[in-house]
Amino acid sequence: MAFDHAYYRRYYYDPRTAVTSRPEMRARARLIAAFTEHIGLPVRRVLDAGCGTGMLRAPLKRLLPKAEYVGLETSEYLCRRYGWQSGRLEDYRPQEPFDLVICYDVLQYLDAHGAARALANFARTCRGVLYFSALTRRDWQWNCDRTRTDSAVQLRPGSWYRQRLLRNFREVGTGFWLRRGVPLTVWELESQF
Repeated sequence: MAFDHAYYRRYYYDPRTAVTSRPEMRARARLIAAFTEHIGLPVRRVLDAGCGTGMLRAPLKRLLPKAEYVGLETSEYLCRRYGWQSGRLEDYRPQEPFDLVICYDVLQYLDAHGAARALANFARTCRGVLYFSALTRRDWQWNCDRTRTDSAVQLRPGSWYRQRLLRNFREVGTGFWLRRGVPLTVWELESQF
């Protein structure tokens, strides 16, 4: 897959064909910031893993003003254009872990081995909350707008991701996962057990 200007023009820059919008991403940033505040996580470091065009950056910086934001990308085009840190989720090794790791709609682009390695690597990069989502078979069948969604991906069942994430995280819901052992409280009926 070539994550070049043509790809981003099709799926991000052209509002007629874009898979998401700035208002949607601002709402997502509000959700993420509100959840971390709700559970009492002081967010000082944020990793946006596979940050794309960086639509979460500005709203997150407004909502989490004390947090350092790191955008990680494999696209040479985006790294040049936006100044993101170049790297792959499977083998990214930061000097210290992040309080909040965001990985939204990225892992469906990796083969099974690469995606499994990336999911395992979240345990090393995240010391607090993981916000995670990936396009699944069910999403492709029932939820996404196929005219705006890239079909050149690896479609897996949601259980494939859950099984691997549950080794190191507790699922809270709405895309949020708590790193096992982190001293944060989530009430029983606010969480999936």
